[in-house]
Amino acid sequence: MASSDALEKNIGFSFKDKHLLTEALTHRSYLNEDPKWPLPHNERLEYLGDAVLELVVSDALFKKFPTQPEGRLTVLRAALVNYQILAKVAERIALQDFILMSRGEKKDTGKAREVILANAMEALIGAIYLDRGIDPARKFIEAFVMVNLDEVLKTKSYKDAKSELQELIQEKLRLTPTYKLVMEDGPAHRRIFTMGVYFGDKMIAQGEGASKQDAEIDAAKNALKKHRS
Repeated sequence: MASSDALEKNIGFSFKDKHLLTEALTHRSYLNEDPKWPLPHNERLEYLGDAVLELVVSDALFKKFPTQPEGRLTVLRAALVNYQILAKVAERIALQDFILMSRGEKKDTGKAREVILANAMEALIGAIYLDRGIDPARKFIEAFVMVNLDEVLKTKSYKDAKSELQELIQEKLRLTPTYKLVMEDGPAHRRIFTMGVYFGDKMIAQGEGASKQDAEIDAAKNALKKHRS
C-alpha cells in the first residue's frame, strides 16, 4: 500500500489522528489476512460518512436551488451520492492505491470494485468529520463530490429512471412495470443484486447494483434503452 501521506496530499487534508485515516482505509477482508491488525474495519466510519455526505449535499442543494421542490432535490442528491459517482471520485484521488484489503478483494473488477471504492469514500468522509468536524468535511465534499453537479445536470443523470419508465409504459401499454429479484451474489458486506423489470409476465431487462433499489434503477435504465431503440 502506498504511504497515506500521499493520499493526504491528494485530498488537501492532513489528519491530526492518523489512526482514523488508517481505519477508514481498512476493508473488512484485510482483518482475515492479518487478525492481529490493531484497528477495526471501516464500516462504522462508512455509516457515519454516509450521513455526513447526505447532510452536506442536501444543504448545498437546498441553498443552490431555492425554488426547486423536495422531489427534484431528492433525485439530484441521489445522483450525486450514488456508488458510481463516489467510485469515480475515489479513482480521481487514487484511493484504490491506499485501501487495505485481502488479495482476493484486490482482484475484483466492475461493480464489486466500485462498491468497495464508494464505501471507502464514505469512510474517509466519516474520518475527516471525526478528526476536524463538519466544516473540513463540507470543504472536502464540495471539492470532490459537489463538483460533479454540472455534469449531472448536463447529462440529466438525476432523472428517475423508474418513474420515467412507468410513465412511458402506462401511457403506451396501460400497465405498470414490476421488479423482481433475479440473483444476489457476493459476501454479506458487499452484496451485488440483480433485479429484473417485467411488463406483465415478460422480463424486459435486468440491472445490477449494490442494493435492490440501485439494481431496479439500473434495470429501468436498460429497459428504457430497449424501448426507445
